[in-house]
Amino acid sequence: MNLRSPLDRYRLLAYIVGTALVILVFIGIPLQVWGHNDAVEKIVGTIHGFLYIVYVVLSIELAIRYRFSLLRAALSLLAGLVPIMTFVAERKNTAYVRARRATPGGTPLDVPTSADLN
Repeated sequence: MNLRSPLDRYRLLAYIVGTALVILVFIGIPLQVWGHNDAVEKIVGTIHGFLYIVYVVLSIELAIRYRFSLLRAALSLLAGLVPIMTFVAERKNTAYVRARRATPGGTPLDVPTSADLN
């Protein structure tokens, strides 16, 4: 995985954010409600919240670079808030970006990123 690629950065964060949200919703919240133990919820909730912000930034970068429709961009952003949806959005966005790369007119915009600053 080449983390200089916007798609690879987005994919990595989609998996991490999705996994953190699944742990939070299916383990942390039930432990908090029925087990009266909020340690998992506090730790994983904080991690998910921080990484969701990074996921949003990377989603916006991908949407601008590959000219996503407004609906596709909005759904990509909201996917980080629904358990398991980041995995679905990642698959669909990866297929979309790879298809755009394969077409002659589908080259990405030349937008500088933080990886280009080195």
